[in-house]
Amino acid sequence: MTADEKLQKLREQLAYVEKAIFAIQNGAQEYSIGTRRIRKADLSLLYQERDRLEREIEALENGGGIFKVAVFEGR
Repeated sequence: MTADEKLQKLREQLAYVEKAIFAIQNGAQEYSIGTRRIRKADLSLLYQERDRLEREIEALENGGGIFKVAVFEGR
């Protein structure tokens, strides 16, 4: 998988996580269908996953690392 493909995949995952967060914030945390009760992921876990994905995306966009290089040119 190339860096661009990985970046695209991470962005797609982030979009799904943000959609899930939005749904839960608007009252869709738990619902029932007949006798079955469905509960979606915990909001705090979704926030953690969003933060992780954002950090990973930022690292890839910055050349794959957490360090940045500053170049100071002389006069």
